Amino acid sequence: MTLRRLPDNIVNQIAAGEVVERPASAVKELVENAIDAGASRIDVVMRDGGRSLISVSDNGKGMSREELELCFERHATSKLPDEDLVHIEHLGFRGEAIPSIASVSRMSITTRNANDPHGWKLAVEGGHRQDVEPAQGQQGTRVEVRDIFYATPARLKFLKTERAEFGAALDVMRRLAMAYPAIAFTLADEKRTALRVAAAQGDLFEAWLDRLGAIMGREFANNALKIDAERDGVRLTGFAGVPTFNRGNATMQFMFVNGRPVKDKLFTGAVRGAYMDLLARNRHPLLALFLELPPDQVDVNVHPAKAEVRFRDAGGVRGLIVGSLRHALAENGHRASTTVGGQALGSFVKQDAVQLPLQSRPSRPVGMGNWSDVNQTVYTPGMAEESTEYQAPLSPPVSPERDTDFAPAAPAARQEEATRSSTETGSEYFPLGAARSQLHETYIMAQTQDGLVLVDQHAAHERLVMERMKKAFSEKTVARQMLLIPDVVEMDEVSAGRVCDRSDELSEMGLVIEPFGNGAVVVRETPAMLGECNVKGLLQDLADDLAELDTTLALKDRMDDVFATMACHGSVRSGRRLTVEEMNALLREMEVTPHSGQCNHGRPTYVELKLHDIEKLFGRR
Repeated sequence: MTLRRLPDNIVNQIAAGEVVERPASAVKELVENAIDAGASRIDVVMRDGGRSLISVSDNGKGMSREELELCFERHATSKLPDEDLVHIEHLGFRGEAIPSIASVSRMSITTRNANDPHGWKLAVEGGHRQDVEPAQGQQGTRVEVRDIFYATPARLKFLKTERAEFGAALDVMRRLAMAYPAIAFTLADEKRTALRVAAAQGDLFEAWLDRLGAIMGREFANNALKIDAERDGVRLTGFAGVPTFNRGNATMQFMFVNGRPVKDKLFTGAVRGAYMDLLARNRHPLLALFLELPPDQVDVNVHPAKAEVRFRDAGGVRGLIVGSLRHALAENGHRASTTVGGQALGSFVKQDAVQLPLQSRPSRPVGMGNWSDVNQTVYTPGMAEESTEYQAPLSPPVSPERDTDFAPAAPAARQEEATRSSTETGSEYFPLGAARSQLHETYIMAQTQDGLVLVDQHAAHERLVMERMKKAFSEKTVARQMLLIPDVVEMDEVSAGRVCDRSDELSEMGLVIEPFGNGAVVVRETPAMLGECNVKGLLQDLADDLAELDTTLALKDRMDDVFATMACHGSVRSGRRLTVEEMNALLREMEVTPHSGQCNHGRPTYVELKLHDIEKLFGRR
């Protein structure tokens, strides 16, 4: 065999295999070109999932005749004026997209810039170029891609269903629309318009939240925390959902680097680390983060598709993401998702409920089977904003020595007077209200100014205990209590070995243990704030946690997991009767404790029901 140069059409088809994997890839490249051209409106139309037609129209600056002819040449670009691959300031820069797409389809471009009296059109079929022709049209560019992959039938066979291919293109459009709220986007097929967002108004954060709400849902906008942090010239902005507003997968997590949508393992790991002790392992938060840093600090030329990036200081970027998210979550105190109340109301709506007529509206039954107006209620996060201002200490916090009891935040008489005034006179206001009763020795019912709050006493106390332990550990003030009679816990030999190997680290956390022969551990001291806990269950759970943890990591690096396990065994259990003072003390401490809106497993610790929502259940509204 003789070494030879491949024909240009084969070279372009090879390049297309990397750049254009499916119709959505072509949509991404063409829309990014429109963004780079300064467009304020971009419209995309697809047919047959992009197989028969992909049309991208924009009102950008357009191209001259010479630029139109040159754009079909490989590696022809206007986005590297200094031929510098380090300081990249545009979405596209490789000059491969147009010739790659043209080599596997029937493609035409109609364009006009501000300096020409009319536009120009050039068509290419399977890499074979036709003559440039004059064309009518407004300023901007329209690209039509027909019969994609007709020149490479093998690739055509690997395409998925029409719905799947259109869905992939919709995901691409949504990501780009999030990154550029000042641009209007539409995406449609022959049946419907799947995406239509107008150019957002207002400042950057308002525009972002408006756009994110339009794409990720109104509920995200109601449950989003603002992120704005900067470190060493790297800025992180965006919005992250409160922990109790979560999903079973990570499809609603978006990361943008200098305006470029990316999928990066560093980002995924940082988000998991930030929400580590706030969510169950199989739940994922919703968020959209925008990272801005000098171009020479990030390499976007990793792959032709430009979906992966590499950071010069990956550790610094990860630390910024984790720190910013944790700071925002801590600042919002006990805030829980506004959807929790809606879900609670939904549980009252039963399809087989008995229908009773209302005297005031005899023509409409008050059945629970048709309450669309209740389900569509917008639950405003009023408590969240009020709770943010409520973070100043009210009174001495619960003493660690009063481990399983709730120490009242004030003397009983004063506490009763304060809680009564919060709901009866309005002179003093507590976000979580005043305790009125305990239901089934499990739930605390509190009255607020405009509704009621139901608190899961075990879940709430579990979070409070964990936050106390973390604070005491950081201040190196973990109090221990010595057991009068050391507790001998029998375990299997492997589990006993795991916990004994970490005895020094566990001692720093208040748990003093020693080996006691084969398959046994003696417990001499426990953290004081745990009170009387199930020592055997605690050690077994710790052994199970250690089996899952990386053995090379220190427990300090995974202390949230360890403290969560300890707190679970040292919290007030369901079934324990509490006094009014204890219930109010729990509510007051929740109001000044970060992350108290969810337990250590990510479940909500309380549910708020507004009075007008309750009235709807009884047909009073």
